[in-house]
Amino acid sequence: MSTARAWTRARAPAGTGSGARRWTSRRMKRDDASMTSRRNQNHRARASVDPGIDVMIAGRERKYYMVGGKGGVGKTSLSSSLAVKFAASGHKTLVVSTDPAHSLSDSLAQNVKGGQPIEVNDTDGMLYALEIDPESAKAEFTQFAQKTDMSAGARDFMSSVGLGGFADSIADLKLGELLDTPPPGLDEAIAIAKVLQFTKDEKFSKFTRIVFDTAPTGHTLRLLSLPDFLDASIGKIVRLRQKLTSATDAVKGIFGVGEDKQDDAVEKLEKLKAQVKEVRSLFRNKETTEFIIVTIPTVLGVSESGRLLQSLRDEDVPCTRLIVNQVLKVNVDDFKAAAAEARDAQDVLTARLSGDDAEAAQKFVDANARALRAAQAAVNFCSIKEKDQSRALQMCDEDAGLRSLNRTEAPLFDMEIRGVPALKFFGDQVWR
Repeated sequence: MSTARAWTRARAPAGTGSGARRWTSRRMKRDDASMTSRRNQNHRARASVDPGIDVMIAGRERKYYMVGGKGGVGKTSLSSSLAVKFAASGHKTLVVSTDPAHSLSDSLAQNVKGGQPIEVNDTDGMLYALEIDPESAKAEFTQFAQKTDMSAGARDFMSSVGLGGFADSIADLKLGELLDTPPPGLDEAIAIAKVLQFTKDEKFSKFTRIVFDTAPTGHTLRLLSLPDFLDASIGKIVRLRQKLTSATDAVKGIFGVGEDKQDDAVEKLEKLKAQVKEVRSLFRNKETTEFIIVTIPTVLGVSESGRLLQSLRDEDVPCTRLIVNQVLKVNVDDFKAAAAEARDAQDVLTARLSGDDAEAAQKFVDANARALRAAQAAVNFCSIKEKDQSRALQMCDEDAGLRSLNRTEAPLFDMEIRGVPALKFFGDQVWR
């Protein structure tokens, strides 16, 4: 599908029209009165303090936006639309995907793979995109595992020359296991660290807004605890080096684990730890960084978002916005009223006609009844989904953490949002 066609179809969310404009008030009439009042108060309170997109756009200093949440909530579409919004507002913008399951190229309708920033079409050179391969981080972390592990053959030989206790103590460190099994979150940490290195390059200093389409929730939370893990890892490497130092030069030569190689191992981990700490510091910088939580209006989605927010606050990560994506905005009351009017009109028509006209009218009435039944099934589905979503939105209001955020409800569209024109329209609905 061309981006022009996608944009044309994207211009109206499901249920738009005069009926959709009355959706909010009609839905509230179906809710409990006390809950309605409480939600109105919460929305008014948020509206009075919501800084909106103007604050996000203001200023020319570099700022970072991390868009995160559970898998399947639309993080890529929202991060892409935010990047398009920044670019349209005059900011040189870089949007980066660190999610192992990349979909940034699909969202932009353009291949942005390759590990280097690529100019996005239809943005007049204001927007660049980059997909980082997090899997390469694991290769970097394990490339020297074979050099530092103690094989079974090595332990046997050391035992034969009276150094069995030394060999056992090295084996107890389980260094090979440590290096062969990188911790969860390391891939994304190194991916973000690489982006930071990119942006320090003079030719990439032009970017004043950098948007990260992050991996699902669990990766992000584990990323923040990585420096502690790496401290312990480096401790193991240092202890191994000290034990090897106590052995003879001949033994070190036999096993190829000399001082230089151990220093190299320590240096690599120290460098890695410094990069991860830089990423964690970036996450915590309230002057330059904001984490935006994305969820969908389901009990599971809202529950996980509440836990994510608490974890972010435990780690001092600034977070002030919640995007509830894929909110169904369909007016089922309009259908019910129209269906009732159609049935009344059919009864009047049938009563007035006779003979062949009556027979023809009856065929029309029967066909229309079948169409109404089929439509009613679809309406019932939408009505049930809408009630479920209302329950989830009520949970957002009742959660002490989530209700403190500036909440935006993004509509569910009847097609996929792909390409810059469609993303621009989508962004205009969300980032206001």
